[in-house]
Amino acid sequence: MAKKTKSKRKEYTKDDVKLLKEHSKARTPVAKLSKLMKRSEGSLRQKPLSLGIGLGHQR
Repeated sequence: MAKKTKSKRKEYTKDDVKLLKEHSKARTPVAKLSKLMKRSEGSLRQKPLSLGIGLGHQR
């Protein structure tokens, strides 16, 4: 049986939140931001949701 590895969680710093807000206003696509911040797209969708800001290109 394969051994499951636990994923490490990376906390959001104040700088990360500031960057999210900047990219929210610029409507940067989540895929591009994911590579820039080295975080999963799911993480980058959930954090702004909890902060009450939009992220990406809302249609």
